[in-house]
Amino acid sequence: MYEVDREQEILKYLPLVERVANRISIKNTEYEYDDLYNIGVIGLIDAMQKFDSSKKVPFENYATIRIRGAIIDEVRRHSKISRYKMGNVNSFYQAKQELEQEMKREVTDKEIMKKMGITSSQLGDIYDSIQYLSSVSLESTLYSNNDETVMVQDTLRDSKAPSGEKELMKQERKKELVEAIKRLSEREQLVLSLYYEEDATLKEIAAILDVSIARVSQIHGRAIAKIRGYIEEANQE
Repeated sequence: MYEVDREQEILKYLPLVERVANRISIKNTEYEYDDLYNIGVIGLIDAMQKFDSSKKVPFENYATIRIRGAIIDEVRRHSKISRYKMGNVNSFYQAKQELEQEMKREVTDKEIMKKMGITSSQLGDIYDSIQYLSSVSLESTLYSNNDETVMVQDTLRDSKAPSGEKELMKQERKKELVEAIKRLSEREQLVLSLYYEEDATLKEIAAILDVSIARVSQIHGRAIAKIRGYIEEANQE
């Protein structure tokens, strides 16, 4: 009877696994969607075994973290972001920073392409890499070498958090993110809102904006790159 109940419980939450798996960019990994879905099911079962109702945390919230964690751990272990692509991303940030220090303003894609000696297609590939990296670990993409991190969705939702020194530091970073997001274009803000607040997939956002999935990926990647630049700029002041 216990096994039957557990099986029914798993079936009940399979849509949650599907939703989480859909949010993970898989084009740069050796895994197909079905592989990540199956890993997510393992994460769901693990969540059921470890869930403590006395903590007064909704199971769906807890399960989402466990499912996403299981998938991300697997993706990280077999990531196909090559050293070459990581080098391009790092070169992009360096070129962007040098240009902005020189020109004292936000630089355009064309100026970055000229500085790096690359084509618009190559820059698009870099934005795709940034988008992928942020889908796996947005915190480290925005806040490298920082232990205390904040997710973009924290800035899009009006949530109240407990006080404390640690929380104050997070609130400061939330403020930084809010200010950075305000500096984005309306389309970039819309993509972030749909992706992080509404849990829309890249495919769904592409349908809403009537553009290709690749275009949404690039808009998202460019927005993340801008946010990181704005945060670094604020920290240097």
